[in-house]
Amino acid sequence: MPIGTAVHERTLSLCESLNYREWSGYYAVSAYEAHHEHEYNAIRNAAALIDVCPLFKYRVTGRDAARFVDRIITRDVSRMSIGQVFYTPWCDEQGKVIDDGTVSRLGEQAFRWTAADPSLRWFTQNSAGLDVTIEDISEQVAALALQGPTSARLLGAVADADIERLKYFRATSGTIEGVQVDISRTGYTGDLGYELWMDSGNAVRVFDALMRGGRPFGIKPAGMLALDVARVEAGLLLIDVDFFSSRKALIPSQTYTPPELGLGRLVSLDKARFIGQQALAAEHQRGSRRRIVGLEVEWPQVEAIYEKLGLAPAVGATASRAAVPVYRAGGQIGKATTTTWSPLLKKMIALATIDAPHFAEGTQLQMEVTVEAVRHRVAATVVKTPFFNPARKTATPPE
Repeated sequence: MPIGTAVHERTLSLCESLNYREWSGYYAVSAYEAHHEHEYNAIRNAAALIDVCPLFKYRVTGRDAARFVDRIITRDVSRMSIGQVFYTPWCDEQGKVIDDGTVSRLGEQAFRWTAADPSLRWFTQNSAGLDVTIEDISEQVAALALQGPTSARLLGAVADADIERLKYFRATSGTIEGVQVDISRTGYTGDLGYELWMDSGNAVRVFDALMRGGRPFGIKPAGMLALDVARVEAGLLLIDVDFFSSRKALIPSQTYTPPELGLGRLVSLDKARFIGQQALAAEHQRGSRRRIVGLEVEWPQVEAIYEKLGLAPAVGATASRAAVPVYRAGGQIGKATTTTWSPLLKKMIALATIDAPHFAEGTQLQMEVTVEAVRHRVAATVVKTPFFNPARKTATPPE
């Protein structure tokens, strides 16, 4: 049975819908209201506060901490400065992704690591011979995501920290209501935003300060349904939906390499030896057999199907996680794993795994759409992700 997060007493009182789901053994709000529209609009037009406490969190310290992190992840830790955050995958010996997450360098030999799945056993197994301490701090450290175009001004008003000069994927520290917090300019919405890390016992004080101080900035608590739409617009992948961990995959086709996830830019083949390096070097030479890409669906074709049936066009308000086939020249060449209507872009978009050589940008494909229990095929175009990429996300100072 799930348990409450460090701020559950606040999210429960705010959750009018009582619409919850389970996330890593915790209760997570799906939507605070009967519909998640206001929460999505807060992410894109104001500020949204999201409880992300269920993330797995680890502290890595010791004389060989940097060597250990470099051994695990695909990115080059020697290029990582103190206060910098890496988004990175990590792989098994065959170059297949185990998980992806963020690694923050808090000191020369001190790192905070986040993951979607439990990773302590894998980390411990691969720390042999190194002077390193790996601690699971998932329950001790709470996490809140403050996302949206007014988030910087809001945070500047309530936090004693240098928010104006905090660059994209950098971290700093400060206080909120006297509580010590780490602040990273990161998030899962593809918008201007921050993630705040604090002792679990003080999380409610920080939550209250943000909600109280955020009223002039249009703050709203937001749940997983709104976050799901936003992350697709941002082209961000979700484990167990868009790809599977190689540790949990049942068949080879469920495993992915970083280039197949569209994350080839995050693989430093020329750095010191890391797990999966040899297999990824071989893939680099021969090319990837498939890739996760963005698709834009031709909405007028969807409308035409409904019109022919005498129905008004309909599209789900939530992102669909049901995989549907994608075709080219009559044959199936992939699958769309997450599909959503983008309220901001006014388009139907999808994240899809497409076989080579059909994943080049601009390639015309067809995606399956079911209307009244009948399967149809509508045109879809391979596009570059993110679908939505506002300048404010990375601008310093924040716009």
